[in-house]
Amino acid sequence: AYLRHPRRAEALRAAERVAARVGMGGMLDMRAGDLTVAGRKRLELARALATQQRLLLLDEVMAGLNPTEIDEIVGIVRDIRADGITILMVEHVMQAVMSLAERIHVLDQGRIIARGAPAARIVEVGLAQVPEGRRVFPNLSVRENLELGSYRRGRANRARNLERVVAIFPRLAERAGQAAGTLSGGEQQMLAIGRGLMTEPRLLVLDEPSLGLSPLLVEEMFALIRRLNANGLAILLVEQNVVQSLAIARRAYVLEHGRMALSGPAAELAGDPALRRSYLGL
Repeated sequence: AYLRHPRRAEALRAAERVAARVGMGGMLDMRAGDLTVAGRKRLELARALATQQRLLLLDEVMAGLNPTEIDEIVGIVRDIRADGITILMVEHVMQAVMSLAERIHVLDQGRIIARGAPAARIVEVGLAQVPEGRRVFPNLSVRENLELGSYRRGRANRARNLERVVAIFPRLAERAGQAAGTLSGGEQQMLAIGRGLMTEPRLLVLDEPSLGLSPLLVEEMFALIRRLNANGLAILLVEQNVVQSLAIARRAYVLEHGRMALSGPAAELAGDPALRRSYLGL
């Protein structure tokens, strides 16, 4: 604060305001070495804010924090941004990046390998992902999970879309008030896909939808994917069940160690000797 307020009294008042802003109002007289990791992170933020700069560089400010502490720091950073301060954030905690960033650049060994908008903006233009492992909100009801799907897109048609989803998955209607965490694996997968459909997607990305399901449920899942696609929904399927994926896909891309090894019409790839040796053991 002394960089902006040479007089001690003014600097102390400024320090008090900044400390309160980052949740350290009652810690001004503590030694920095006695603070927790989260406390020191707040102190670093406060010290930077005290200089009253227009651009703030945050370098791994979430590192070493637990989920609750991360949420708290995210809230503080969001408030700082709302005050008009430009923020450049270098961060590995993707939860924070996706929550805060307006634009993202991904670096690997100093080189930019990807860039674009965060997930929220991608959803707004019509791309929805059903993640591997389903990722439902276990303590919320089935209905609440579905309604959250329309938070960014499809909110105006929420009631109509909800009717459509439960028509596709009648079991979800039967369990509308049940906590999502108490559903079976197959039911959670239905819920995850239903939540994706609530966004009115133009493209639905399904990441390993058959993972952990019984053979019977796997058959039902692939039949459902075929029906959704036949009804006009574009689908990008990421799946290790090669045989059934190729049976329903129009075009296929085979990746090995992150690189594309094969691509082409699914029917042609199904008979490719290299694919049959590598993935089918034939």
